[in-house]
Amino acid sequence: MRAAKRMAILALVLTLLAACTPSATPTATTVHPTTAPVDVPSPTALPATPIPTAAPAIVEITVYFTDENRYALGTPPFEVGVTRAVPASANLPEAVLAEFFSGPTAEESARGLVRINSGFTGFSRLTVEGGIARISLTGPCASNGATYSIAQLLLKNLLQFPEIEYVKIYDADGTTEAPDGPTSSIPFCLEP
Repeated sequence: MRAAKRMAILALVLTLLAACTPSATPTATTVHPTTAPVDVPSPTALPATPIPTAAPAIVEITVYFTDENRYALGTPPFEVGVTRAVPASANLPEAVLAEFFSGPTAEESARGLVRINSGFTGFSRLTVEGGIARISLTGPCASNGATYSIAQLLLKNLLQFPEIEYVKIYDADGTTEAPDGPTSSIPFCLEP
């Protein structure tokens, strides 16, 4: 009986070694008829563990809109900042402009905030170099002679960034009053 147990253990060890040893040709395992069968648990796969992924980093930005009530009463400041969340990897001045052109949320509109766009529908390009931001607007300019226009809002939105000292706003035709030099500039069509 002891010899049969030893043989069974030896057969089991050889079987396990054969299973773990890589070989070019399959090997056969001989089982002697006098050996009692041994129950060997089959390997079970472990459940897949999801690899945790880091949530994208989010930062808050401030986007300025016009407070319609203050503007109607002539009580400055007319611009009111709201908070939006954007990915930290975003170009923040561009993100502010994109949120501005998206307009106020329903809740912000209910508080009297509006986007004055002077006819412009968006922007096609923003560059910041040497402290000067240059923004190219899209859509037709329609200031209708107003003294308060999209220019004040764009200045407020972009000058909040320390790397921006001046803002040059270009209309859809690519023109602005003072394209050169360290000064802010608006297109002729926004003059009252």
